[in-house]
Amino acid sequence: MSNNNTNEPTGALNAVFVESVEMPEGSVLIQGPDFNKKLSLSELLGAYKQIGYQGSSLGEAIEIVKEMRKWRLSDDPVLPDESKEYLDPEVRKQTKCKIFLGFTSNLVSSGLREIIRFLVQHKMVDVLVATAGGVEEDFIKCLAPTYLGDFNLKGKELRQQGLNRIGNLLVPNNNYCKFEDWILPIFDSMLEEQKTQNVVWTPSKMIDRLGKEINDESSIYYWTWKNKIPVFCPAITDGSLGDMIYFHSYKNPGLIVDIAADIRAMNNQAVFAKKTGMIILGGGIIKHHICNANLMRNGADYAVYINTAQEFDGSDAGARPDEAVSWGKIRADSKSCKVYADATLVFPLIVAETFAKEHHESQ
Repeated sequence: MSNNNTNEPTGALNAVFVESVEMPEGSVLIQGPDFNKKLSLSELLGAYKQIGYQGSSLGEAIEIVKEMRKWRLSDDPVLPDESKEYLDPEVRKQTKCKIFLGFTSNLVSSGLREIIRFLVQHKMVDVLVATAGGVEEDFIKCLAPTYLGDFNLKGKELRQQGLNRIGNLLVPNNNYCKFEDWILPIFDSMLEEQKTQNVVWTPSKMIDRLGKEINDESSIYYWTWKNKIPVFCPAITDGSLGDMIYFHSYKNPGLIVDIAADIRAMNNQAVFAKKTGMIILGGGIIKHHICNANLMRNGADYAVYINTAQEFDGSDAGARPDEAVSWGKIRADSKSCKVYADATLVFPLIVAETFAKEHHESQ
């Protein structure tokens, strides 16, 4: 039987044509870049905020990094209990946001190493936090190169050839042999200084010494040593560095690395800072170590996370900035974002539009 009812179905009409509220003034319009125009890299990156999805997150990250770099204590009112040192207008103009940069081992294995080296060479960040691999891979690259391989190379065949795979990168095992030859005599000297001069070696002091010893301007840690930028590595033994400490403990026993002194030094970097910003590439221990230090000052003022981890499993790596707000690791009134992306894709773009652009414009 046919339905001859010609009346409009009001229920369906009401469901489809729900009336919208007015969008707030200043709402961002979604609009991509116009390639009918000849766009510079800066103009292209400036358009990302309006693209949507992770493109907008990238645009937001660029804005946050610019803001953390621009801030000066003179931007804020003088507090009633301000210390005498910070009452001087000139001191306030010179007091900057302290920027913590954290990164995982694989990123130093990649070409991001040269970007991190640029940042510390020109004193653009104030504190580094790395994994053990994020330290040793820098020194190993001074001794021998890393090569582009393929994600699909067979592990069994690579093992037989003495080639170690990191994603689609290849590191010949001979590189680690060269690393052993270079570092063990330095450990001998450090042990002698521990015995004769009562030197207390911490992970940060060890990295500083290795940066001096490598004496290579391509090295991240040569520049952190030269520019007196502290580097913290809370899991210094979790990598080839740990292997070398293990082997050295048999060849010349007694070297002690004190992690307790470093946790005090790391936390104090945050506690005594007037403003802090976090740029964290990857997750795991480097992410938590930086965030936890900032807990000691009731949270960071700026935060940019870049990683691919999801939060459904409760991992710290996957946690968004808002979870850190609940712990007091990021301030409730902070400016923060997470970019869900491979850092090798987006961090070069962020640096190009912030640190590097400002550096070259000032020359």
